[in-house]
Amino acid sequence: MEQLQHKTAVITGGNSGIGYATAADFLAKGAKVLITGRNPEAVQQAVDTLGNDTDSFIADQGKIADTQKLAEYVRDRYGKIDILFVNAGIANFGPFSQVTEESFDRLMDINLKGAFFTVQYLLPLIKDGGTIILLSSINALAGMPGASIYNASKAGLNSLGRTLSRELASRKIRVNTVNPGPVETPILQKAGIPEEAINKDEMAKKLPAGRIGQPEEIAKLVSFLASDEASFITGAEYNIDGGFSVHPLIG
Repeated sequence: MEQLQHKTAVITGGNSGIGYATAADFLAKGAKVLITGRNPEAVQQAVDTLGNDTDSFIADQGKIADTQKLAEYVRDRYGKIDILFVNAGIANFGPFSQVTEESFDRLMDINLKGAFFTVQYLLPLIKDGGTIILLSSINALAGMPGASIYNASKAGLNSLGRTLSRELASRKIRVNTVNPGPVETPILQKAGIPEEAINKDEMAKKLPAGRIGQPEEIAKLVSFLASDEASFITGAEYNIDGGFSVHPLIG
């Protein structure tokens, strides 16, 4: 099953979580993959594990200069690419009243501004008929308390996806957005929440599916959207959340 054979993909934040799982699935389906990340050791470990047909570039999505260098590298090495998966992102949790300008800027610089300019700088390198997939979150729609910056950044990403699907239609570039719910990834630990404070059983109780998701499950949806099998899908937003978005959150 090589639905992505002869395709080249760039995945930001591809050294862990959903990005890593998607890189593995892309490779299994025949694509060549370039992953990015901020931590050289983590990126190298991911490349070593993923194996052949995996390339890497050290870049912080929150730094425009890094994005410019990434675009130059992609242009020089590949010329053109077929798939851009903007996956990199961070989380920051706390009461709205305690949000600082510094924490606001840091999260927005990566999640929204960084995503925006990653697409802009790599867009000339995406083939006509290619595809862009944005990793958002069910938080873009759910309005979870204590996550005001994160929620706003993801809502902006969803709006960007809808706009680009219209704006890039003349080049037949499809743009879609994926909204995961609770998924087993390191994002909460990276946000400074100790693992022992993350009650996965309580999260699972709020989901009709009865469990939280796995990165590989999100990856399969991303792979489908990246493939020619999804050629009639653009401007869409997919909730992949175990029913979180339709389940009552009280009680």
